[in-house]
Amino acid sequence: MAGRITMSDEQLRPDPRYQDRTLSKFVNCIMYDGKKTVAQSIVYDALDLIQKRLDKEAQEGAPKTALEVFHMAIENVKPNVEVRSKRVGGANYQVPMPVSQRRRQSLGFRWILVATRGEKGRPMAERLAKELYDAARGEGKAIATREQTHRMADANKAFAHFAW
Repeated sequence: MAGRITMSDEQLRPDPRYQDRTLSKFVNCIMYDGKKTVAQSIVYDALDLIQKRLDKEAQEGAPKTALEVFHMAIENVKPNVEVRSKRVGGANYQVPMPVSQRRRQSLGFRWILVATRGEKGRPMAERLAKELYDAARGEGKAIATREQTHRMADANKAFAHFAW
């Protein structure tokens, strides 16, 4: 049954260290084969690496904690619009459509994880820390994916009247 409403938001518990539901959801997205402890250790190690980097580079106006960097990175990666394929009169059009809040978050998580997993050669925590830190500053592969999505939607805005 597609589109059914689940209780996942009510059942989601905050993570043990930071008491944050968004971080807990991100840990669940990283998790493979039900190994939540491994996923938590990756995320916490990445946040510890970000905190060390923040302590070294104390800039004015920059976030103070690693959790703030995480939230800023997620906000920067979330897309506002995306293109959806719509068939009209025998032709397929890429129609730009606004993205719901829930899908924005899941796309942001997915793009950060794809960018992190696509890079090889270093431990996952280091790669995740680098991608989150870059995304918080408006750089990195996940931000490039978001910009590309926005450019595609902007290029196809002539077909916006097909969005219904």
